[in-house]
Amino acid sequence: MLLQNGKESEITGMQSKTTEYSKTIKRKPASWLEPQKDISAKLYLSLSVASFLIFIGIWALLTYSGVVNPLFLPSPSSIIESGITLFTSYGFFTDIYMTLYRVLVGFILAFVIGMPLGLLIGSYKAAEAFFEPMVSFVRYMPISAFIPLFILWIGVGELEKVAIIFFGSLFSIILMIAVEVSSTRKELVEAAYTLGSSNFSVVRSVILPASIPGIMDTARLVLGWAWTYIVIAELIAAKSGIGSVILESQRMLQTGNIIFGILTIGTMGLISDLLLKKVSKIFFAWNDGR
Repeated sequence: MLLQNGKESEITGMQSKTTEYSKTIKRKPASWLEPQKDISAKLYLSLSVASFLIFIGIWALLTYSGVVNPLFLPSPSSIIESGITLFTSYGFFTDIYMTLYRVLVGFILAFVIGMPLGLLIGSYKAAEAFFEPMVSFVRYMPISAFIPLFILWIGVGELEKVAIIFFGSLFSIILMIAVEVSSTRKELVEAAYTLGSSNFSVVRSVILPASIPGIMDTARLVLGWAWTYIVIAELIAAKSGIGSVILESQRMLQTGNIIFGILTIGTMGLISDLLLKKVSKIFFAWNDGR
């Protein structure tokens, strides 16, 4: 009898432990806390808006309370007033157009030249041995150091400003695309050869399609760098462009105009990034979840 009671109590204990363990297993964290877990579009948008609202709130608190001198950091309302003045009295739309033109022309030229070179380097080791050391060497040279040479070689016109964007973007595009292409899964390449594909067909039909989503991510990243290069390009002998507005405002101690110009560049960069991201999802959705 005692033995039977002991077995029953042992079984009961095991059942209670199993129940507790099951409850522990079922206690999963909220989806937005799980690594690599997708969240709803509504939550994503809410968090994105919240980050901007918090930034603006801290900014307003520092300026309207008088903690920061308006000369160093104007209030949000003062920045809006500066923007209205720039658009209505100083033709700021023209400056935006010129900046957008220089960035897009320089970046597109760099991408058109850099993509096939990156594909070549990433696909063939002989091309990697020939091109990569020199490309890596040039990539680490600061673009600002070349401005005097560009002025000497091609003057201070539009070509010089586009050249700064082009030169600053090209070598990063080449190397980053080469790394992306070289990361193509080897079993896909081997399977293509097994099915009788030629060397060119493997590059065109296997390596390139597998790499395109990553190449688009590279384009988004380097385009963001191009928006930072434009300020350097337009600080030298530019009669138009957001960079020239920032420089002229610095001379006149118009901090509001400086900050509005910086915010305008950031907004244009964000819009271009979102557009590239949308295009990538639409045209290359097959590899979106890799």
